[in-house]
Order: sequence, then structure tokens, then C-alpha cells
Amino acid sequence: MTTETPSEYNNLETLSTAAILAGMNQLDQTVPLAVQKAIPQLEKLIEATVARLQAGGRLFYIGAGTSGRLGVVDASECPPTFGVPAGLVVGIMAGGDGAIRKAVEGAEDDANQAWIDLQQFEANEKDVLVGIAASGRTPYVIGGLQAARAAGLATGCIVCNAGSAVAAACEFPVEVVTGPEFITGSTRLKAGTGQKLALNMLTTATFIRLGRVRGNKMVDMQLSNIKLVDRGQRMLMDELGIAQPEAAELLQKHGSVRAALLAKQG
Repeated sequence: MTTETPSEYNNLETLSTAAILAGMNQLDQTVPLAVQKAIPQLEKLIEATVARLQAGGRLFYIGAGTSGRLGVVDASECPPTFGVPAGLVVGIMAGGDGAIRKAVEGAEDDANQAWIDLQQFEANEKDVLVGIAASGRTPYVIGGLQAARAAGLATGCIVCNAGSAVAAACEFPVEVVTGPEFITGSTRLKAGTGQKLALNMLTTATFIRLGRVRGNKMVDMQLSNIKLVDRGQRMLMDELGIAQPEAAELLQKHGSVRAALLAKQG
């Protein structure tokens, strides 16, 4: 596994802060290139996801540690960004929600638990399950994907090693091969960055395809704070050529940028 191979850097404790930062930054610059190589695989996973969601399905993530937390973050950002229901994209952590903040030792080693965790959501053949595992060998993720695939769910993964057991367990593997870490084996670094980039692409492309973006704007975003209300007003001002007071009135009346635009433009 390349994520476990020795770092290109050694004697890290002897380096200055500047040297540590320069080394990390140099390695980080390789990550987008690794993601670029995985774009054809990502495209297949996204097309499958769009098809399932169009037919009324949902997108689930499973993972452990950093990988699981990244899935939870991506899922939690979809409702405010795209205005979708909270249950449409769901992130599930090995060890439960408590593991988001504090590691639950051994939770990732149970190959049966992920499918059990998915049952509280009544996961079924309409849905998509994406396993996230930097190593590509996490039993929690492998077992979950195998059970989900047998049950008819579309299955994919985001891993950071080639030819892994996680990839073999799913239909649409995405392999973002990020290579050795700055600290040997610390996959919260480059591997985590690569997974975050891939997750960004997965949900962003999916919801663009599903009509949740207009032009280049988040017209369905939830207006949940002052910053987002201000952004919504500016969208209306730009799109309709109106002043701020009218934009504010429209947004308050219709509740979303999309609804306000439809009311004015038909």
C-alpha cells in the first residue's frame, strides 16, 4: 500500500518550521494530479448516483476515522448548499456519531456493523452506497459494500491505494492514489485531501446534474444566516438588475433565490 510506504522526508524532528511547511506543501501539490487521474472513475460513479437519485434514491457514505468524518462533513453540507432534504445524503461513521469527535477503538474492524447501521435508514435497492477508506482495507467498509451490493444498491468507493479489497467490493471504485505521506502512514494528510476533493466533485457534479445550480449560483441554498441572505440578495440584484431593497423584499416574500427568480422571470 503506497499510503503506508516510508515518507520521502526523514528526521522530521530536526527540521525548522519553515522546512516542515515547505515539505508538506510540496507533497500536497501532487494531490490534484492524483484526483485528475481518477476523473474517468469518478464520472462513472457520478452517473450512477444521478440515476439513482433521479429515481428517488439516496446517497450514503460509510467510513472510519478521517475517511468517515469526511463523509459526514460532505453529507452535512449538501442541504445548506443545494437546498436538498437532510436525509438525501447521509454520512455514517464506524462507531456512531460519537466517533466524529472521539475515536472508538476497534469499530472499523467489524465487517457486519456497517450494514446494520444502514438498516436504521431502511437502505434499499434505490440507493447508492459509497465507502470511503484511504487504505482500502477497512473491514467495516468492505463488509458494508458487500452486503449493500448483494441487496441491489449501487456501490462505489473512494480509496487511496490501487487494487484494494474495498475497490473489489464495489461496482464503481474511485482510486485516488496519493502516495507516501509526509509522516509515514498519516492518511489524514494527502490521502484525506484527495478524498475531500473527490467528495467535493461527487456531490457538486451530482447536484448540478440534478438541477440544483442555475448558471453558476446556488439558487436553492438555505438562507440560514446573514451572510447567506446577503448572498441571495446579491444574486437577485445581479440576475434581475434590481436594487438591494427590492431584492431583499423578493427574497423575504419567496423564501429562496430560485423561487424569487421564477416569480419575476417565469
